[in-house]
Amino acid sequence: MQLHSPANAKRRAAENLGRHAEEDVAAFWRARGYDILAQRLRTGVGEIDLILADRETLVFVEVKARKSMAEAAYSVSPRQQARLLEAANLALAKHDDWQRENIRFDVALVCNSVIEHVEDAIRYH
Repeated sequence: MQLHSPANAKRRAAENLGRHAEEDVAAFWRARGYDILAQRLRTGVGEIDLILADRETLVFVEVKARKSMAEAAYSVSPRQQARLLEAANLALAKHDDWQRENIRFDVALVCNSVIEHVEDAIRYH
């Protein structure tokens, strides 16, 4: 396996894009008075990009950065949504102090440093 293969370079570029997008989205929420409880939280079933809260609301945020808003929106697959919900359950089981009156699952779509926030984008069925 080559360390500097085109596939590795592409993967690193995508990871960098995603990390910058997560930082931008975290700053967006901090400016609105939310506390960032966790960033890139790994659980046994997957990673949660951002977990943030104010006094009444806990928000799990999936961040998707792509070349277009449409690509970002379509990249949140039903399988990924199910994993996010399961990961959130595991996170809540470990962090009783995160419980809030309201819990939401949002998606932040990022394209060319523009953030489009989709509130309550993922729901339990």
